Amino acid sequence: MKTALNEISTPLVKRTNTRWIVAFMMWLVIAINYLDRSVLSIAAPYLTKEFSFSAAEMGMIMSAFFWAYALLQLPAGYVADKIGQKKSLSLAVIFWSIATFATGFVNGFKSLLGLRIGLGFGEAGAFPSNVGITSKWFPDKERATVSGIFNSAGSFGSAFGLPIIVWIISTTGWRFAFFICGLLGFIWLILWLIFFKDNPKDHRMVNEAELKYIVDGQSIPLETDEQSNLKWYQLLKYRNVWSVSLGLFVGSYNSYFFITWFPTYLVTQRHVDFLQMGFFATLPPLAGMIAEIFSGWLSDRILSKGILSLTATRRLFLIMGMVLATSIGFAVFANSTITVVLLLCVAKMGTSIAFPQLWAIPGDIAPKNVISTFAGFANTVSNFGGALGPLITGFFVAYTGSFNAALLFSGAMVFFNIFNYSFILKDLKPITSK
Repeated sequence: MKTALNEISTPLVKRTNTRWIVAFMMWLVIAINYLDRSVLSIAAPYLTKEFSFSAAEMGMIMSAFFWAYALLQLPAGYVADKIGQKKSLSLAVIFWSIATFATGFVNGFKSLLGLRIGLGFGEAGAFPSNVGITSKWFPDKERATVSGIFNSAGSFGSAFGLPIIVWIISTTGWRFAFFICGLLGFIWLILWLIFFKDNPKDHRMVNEAELKYIVDGQSIPLETDEQSNLKWYQLLKYRNVWSVSLGLFVGSYNSYFFITWFPTYLVTQRHVDFLQMGFFATLPPLAGMIAEIFSGWLSDRILSKGILSLTATRRLFLIMGMVLATSIGFAVFANSTITVVLLLCVAKMGTSIAFPQLWAIPGDIAPKNVISTFAGFANTVSNFGGALGPLITGFFVAYTGSFNAALLFSGAMVFFNIFNYSFILKDLKPITSK
């Protein structure tokens, strides 16, 4: 009787929420990541004038980052799985922050080209590390929410980061813009090294209730990490790995239109003045950021309540996102600029709705020892889409004198993705080493 009374009188321990601080830091590092890669696009006119760069030279400098970034994704993911995401992400931030800071000292083409390659090498470690951290620190039912949060930081950088860079350059000069952005990475790094642990059970701010919530909610337990002997190249024989990678390829192809050609499209084909263009250009990334976070949260709610299975939930949001993304093709037939911008906002929202699901799937199905590797391979394929998108769009514009064919082609690629998620993507079951 005494024991029963003691149990009744003992208060329940409230679960800590340390994992959401981790999620915020993951969001913040991606925001800094995008900010650092974007400084050059704003500073380019100043650099071109100061060093007399030709258009071809500036094109080489700008593309150097993307090729280095894409090629290092898989090695970065492999390293993250081997040494742990705390070390891998720390090394990545150190590398790209040094490259960003040092860009403020460049004196010509060679030094700037080399530092952009270095920036691409460093930033390659961010997404694979974040996907691995998500799989360890969050239960399955929160994975899409967290993926949506940290991936939305890219849209945040496009919507809010660029005006900040413009202000910094206009007030302090282009060199100080690189100095300031480089320092942001080191400030984040100090907080990261103090706060983060690879395993939530080692963190002093994670109580037993939160740890139990995380571990019990994972279909692939963290404790099985060292028991898996799946090799990275064995991932390539699974259809779901290719389905996710192709999905990210199409998503990045369409998303990079808003980063590269969208302002030019508004000015040259829709005859929008420069100030209006600055306003309109922020709307699609802003809409995408909101849609990404909300859709990740909503899909996790559906999954946690058992309304749909994991496969059905992921497929529903992927296909729904692609249906909305077809709006990029319908923009060709719109006469009003407002209608065009609205359709392109819907298209950006569509690709953004799909991203949380795609970044959650590696944690859903891959063994813990290859999750970052899976993410690195998928992001390699993704960034080839990002690199090819501006080139193919430029070819269509040069050949036809209009953006219409480029937008229709982007819409056709979205239809391929609907087929991909409907028929190529199989049931999302854990991959086991045989």
